[in-house]
Amino acid sequence: MARFVAVCNQKGGVAKTTTCLSLGGSLADIGQKVLLVDLDPQANLTMSVAIQPDSLEYTVADVVMGSTSLLSVSRVTGVRDLDIVPSNATLAVLEKALYGRRRYEHLLKRAAMDMDPALYDYVLIDCPPSLGPLTLNALTLSELVIVPTQAEYYALRSLQNIFQLIRLVRDKTNVGLRYRILVTMYDRRNSICVETLGQMRRRFASALFDAVIDVDTKLRECPLAGVPITVYKPSARAALQYRALAEELLCYE
Repeated sequence: MARFVAVCNQKGGVAKTTTCLSLGGSLADIGQKVLLVDLDPQANLTMSVAIQPDSLEYTVADVVMGSTSLLSVSRVTGVRDLDIVPSNATLAVLEKALYGRRRYEHLLKRAAMDMDPALYDYVLIDCPPSLGPLTLNALTLSELVIVPTQAEYYALRSLQNIFQLIRLVRDKTNVGLRYRILVTMYDRRNSICVETLGQMRRRFASALFDAVIDVDTKLRECPLAGVPITVYKPSARAALQYRALAEELLCYE
């Protein structure tokens, strides 16, 4: 049975797409079959696996509109057991049109329910850096939302908006939605980061992943190579940390 996990934060620059790709690669590396879904009109996840958005005839936008299936649009990547449903800029036009459709929050879920649940172990959804209709679709479908955030003041403040949206989704479309917080881009040499992480561990306790993702320049190089960090540089610090996150996710109930 596939587990649907959204990776979401309205704040940009918190390693949301990097987390989706790296976690997906780590899960595939330990024997899980993974489908990535790029729900961001910027299509950074699509480009990160060496697919050019402008060359695509069909994308996740066609899936959301109900004109085709997730599997029809999915494409293999250069990593075994890691596939992707790609995106491009047409998704931005679709997002504006979704408001006019009845029960638009359930469109992606309807498409996902038509997929054979035995095909993948995990479906990871890269949400856009906004709290609009596409993000609502992802959260309505998912059983868990991973919220990447930095250990800094402004990033923590943005969490309140995410929590408010999760409460709304629980009330309206997905009562069982859960969340976990992942600290990313962590600088162990920065005393503010260290202090803030300590505050987060006290404040969020059970919601915080044990795994922490450090700043690692190798993560920035991965999109150029078109593969996750686990393939590009398996011995890198971030690769080991994302593998730890994958193991932690496997144990999460």
